[in-house]
Amino acid sequence: MFAKPMPGRTTAAAEGDVVVLLIGMRINHFRGVHHWLPVFVGMLRMLRELKKDRARGLLGHVLLTGSPRTYYVVQYWESKEKLYAYASAPDMFHRKAWATINRKEKKSRQHVGLWHETYIVPEGGYESIYADMPAYGLAEATGSLPIEGRGRRGADRLAHRSGARSTR
Repeated sequence: MFAKPMPGRTTAAAEGDVVVLLIGMRINHFRGVHHWLPVFVGMLRMLRELKKDRARGLLGHVLLTGSPRTYYVVQYWESKEKLYAYASAPDMFHRKAWATINRKEKKSRQHVGLWHETYIVPEGGYESIYADMPAYGLAEATGSLPIEGRGRRGADRLAHRSGARSTR
């Protein structure tokens, strides 16, 4: 939160394909706090669980708010296989939380909305630049390097190809 900015311009050190999951919730009725607060807390619990077990594949995340009603997380994953494995793992909190939400869905839906979007971005389909910023987003998840390592222009960074193609 109080990371020191890196002077100059940097880019994410990501190699290969990038897996991005956007997942969030919308509070439809603030008075239904007993419906939406467990969802919000559950989201945080899953992130803590994944942070403790890096082998599950979460590289990094950013918590964001779109409004007082909307909260979401941008997540960067090693692979879609690891993302799907976590989502369906019987020993992980996501499976339990999803089962609970499905049981309460009709009542909770009026109070809290849920959504997610998953993107598998092929190498050459993403680029980044950070100017006088601490590592953030994709760079925080994959590391950062001086802009010269990938090119000063966005088109140059998009043209970058890693030596060995990732299987993500």
